Amino acid sequence: MNMEKYLQERKAMVDKALHRLIPPEDAYPQMIHESIRYSIFAGGKRLRPILTLAAGELYNQDLSRYLPAACALEMIHCYSLIHDDLPAMDDDDYRRGKLTNHKVYGEAMAVLAGDALLTLAFEVLSRDSLNDSGAIIKVMQEIAAASGTAGMIGGQVVDLLSEGNPVSADTLNYIHSRKTGALIRASVRVGGILGGAGEEELKVLTRYGQCLGLAFQIIDDILDIEGEESKLGKKTGMDIQKRKATYPGIHGIEPAREKVKELYHASLSSLEIFEARGEALKILAGFLVNRDY
Repeated sequence: MNMEKYLQERKAMVDKALHRLIPPEDAYPQMIHESIRYSIFAGGKRLRPILTLAAGELYNQDLSRYLPAACALEMIHCYSLIHDDLPAMDDDDYRRGKLTNHKVYGEAMAVLAGDALLTLAFEVLSRDSLNDSGAIIKVMQEIAAASGTAGMIGGQVVDLLSEGNPVSADTLNYIHSRKTGALIRASVRVGGILGGAGEEELKVLTRYGQCLGLAFQIIDDILDIEGEESKLGKKTGMDIQKRKATYPGIHGIEPAREKVKELYHASLSSLEIFEARGEALKILAGFLVNRDY
């Protein structure tokens, strides 16, 4: 499989669907739709929706049935980034090499753009006519739980409260597995749920998503120390400056790299049940853990 071609094709598919689902810039009131589109089309890799498509493809090659949920997950991810960049949160000026939303449209509009994306995500899910209502309800519950105080928001809260304070390995794991890991795990599970995965297969996909989600955040921690700003599209060294809890900060750089390798191999082992069908998910795992941006 040519991973670069695979990613380009899936990204183009998701982008096309997002263009269709998100109101155009000239829809009244124009500024909010300009603000939303500024961030959602700012160059994201679409990793979460691509994971949903890859997991769903294990069961059904008709990817159109997974696109609404895949786009909803990307909307929620984008909303979280807009809010994370606000002065009240991480106070970042750049994201993906572009000025952050609040630097262009102001803090109030950035808050509303994030709110609108979160709301639109569940509207899109509720309109899904390609899957049965029982599966859609399960998907909505899955995404809501991964996004709320038991997931992404909970991780962000503990991350904010931990800044500048001594943090245990357990607390760090809580932050990483929820702030970043929860939505990645949900992205994989959603593809399985919509594809009709059995209980055992869904457990396997959950394990894969958990390993990948934690590895993804540890790599982010490492890149904040060693990454190139030109590739990352944002300033490096901010975790140290803000005294954030990170894996290298607690365990060191080399143990962080070893942990990523351990999680990567665990993610591959979990996919053995799928044999050749799991090839795309295996290659995606390799891409995610070896990225430098």
